[in-house]
Amino acid sequence: MNDENGKLRLEDLGYGDFFEGARQKMGLGVFEVARVVAEYKELYRVKNAEGEYLAKITGKQIFSAVSREDFPAVGDWVAISKINEEQAVIEGVLPRKSMIKRKAAGKNEIQIIAANIDFALVVQAVDGDYSLNRFERYFAISRDGGVTPAIVLNKIDLVSKEDLDSRIGQIKSRFGNIDIIAASTVTDAGLDGLRNYIKAGKTYCFLGSSGVGKSTLINKLIGKEAIKTGTVSVDTDRGRHITTGREMYFLPNNSSVSLTINSSASLTINSSASLTINSSASLTINGIVVDNPGMREVGMADAAAGVDDVFGQIAALAKECKYADCTHTREPGCAVLAAVKSGRLEAEVYDNYVSLKKETGYYEMSEFEKREKDRQFGKFVNFAKRQVKKYKGR
Repeated sequence: MNDENGKLRLEDLGYGDFFEGARQKMGLGVFEVARVVAEYKELYRVKNAEGEYLAKITGKQIFSAVSREDFPAVGDWVAISKINEEQAVIEGVLPRKSMIKRKAAGKNEIQIIAANIDFALVVQAVDGDYSLNRFERYFAISRDGGVTPAIVLNKIDLVSKEDLDSRIGQIKSRFGNIDIIAASTVTDAGLDGLRNYIKAGKTYCFLGSSGVGKSTLINKLIGKEAIKTGTVSVDTDRGRHITTGREMYFLPNNSSVSLTINSSASLTINSSASLTINSSASLTINGIVVDNPGMREVGMADAAAGVDDVFGQIAALAKECKYADCTHTREPGCAVLAAVKSGRLEAEVYDNYVSLKKETGYYEMSEFEKREKDRQFGKFVNFAKRQVKKYKGR
């Protein structure tokens, strides 16, 4: 909510003791703080209680950066010095409380999706390209970064109630006690539930493939067409990639609560909370959401801990394996393989676990190991080609 003068507070944007303590320890207390709400090429848009500014980082920060993670990302808190009413300089990036990241497409480097996120809303459309395995992939990168995932099943107007109930049953059977929100931007079904899920001062990042309806959902929550959306191909049942950059949006929470109460008054919310507002105070309850470009498939980075967290059943079985360093792929006395064979563990779950572990394992290799692995593979390919030529020459 705003302060007693109706002015936006840093707490409304997600600021708290964690960031303030870090700012003081870093010696950045003389600067104002702001949150990165959008990222452009070599430019950022930052927001604080005073307004929004276009900002650049200093040359010193560029020179000292070791990797892409050292640069600001959407959701970061930064120390700024203002140039004028519209421009600022980013003097430093405060430590991150959480972070969602992935392996950049076609590169052996990390790409930050968003920082200081409280909840990841993993969106899938219930028709077309729907996959339980993809949920696990997004859960892994979320939990590895300290972010709590939840599920949004979108486009429920395109399936029957029986089909929807079946999908929800499958999710509960596989993932247990995880929050599920079913919605439709066509009929508006479930949108109130999604609004109520988004709480003041918390930040939610929408994750999902292109065409699942992330941007349309956010437009509905905001109440305006803030994000461009595309049509869905009839042939592929997949939406066109429209969102080109990550951006933060601020939306009314709990059905857009905005009111003014004159004189001292007591307000009861949800029949449990009591709030006293004095002399014409303005109350606005906001939630924060981040939209990002749709990803056909999210590449795993160094998220081994997140994978183990998502596949809790396998982690528990692993304690019964004969060898402490069991890879659960071929070792004798492997409790995980035994569980797959007996039917205690679903083969599909096991296969997805192995796939994600291989991805994270490869990423975590040193650059030398990667080059050596690629070199050995190249030698194998060349050998295979020579053998084929010899065979054809006979």
